[in-house]
Amino acid sequence: MKKINLACLIDDDPVHVFLSKKYLKKTGMIENLMVFQNGKVAFDNLTAIVQEGGELPKVILLDLNMPIWDGWQFLDEFIKIPTKEEITIFILSSSISQRDIDKAREYNQVSNYIVKPIKVENLISLLEGIN
Repeated sequence: MKKINLACLIDDDPVHVFLSKKYLKKTGMIENLMVFQNGKVAFDNLTAIVQEGGELPKVILLDLNMPIWDGWQFLDEFIKIPTKEEITIFILSSSISQRDIDKAREYNQVSNYIVKPIKVENLISLLEGIN
């Protein structure tokens, strides 16, 4: 099992953040986790990391419905940032809307759309699929 040094969770729901952190730890596949409460804060921090030449997360777990910048706004801006590393983005949302699922497929950077709540087994399966 290959470990991922750095992952990023972007979600404003404290319960989901708590569970996701617990589940990610339980997988044993994530060494470090960055957590941001909305897309704007995440974008600003990740942009600063790129500008400083720091390490970006290998995987981003992105909620769609958040204040300030939602997941779509984050994606629209984040994909414009030139990065050397490949970053896998999973959308984690409570939305079961086919429109949201179809829209997620329009982004080459989005690897999968997962409806909350996620299960540990599903999370392990997703993480094992990352190069």
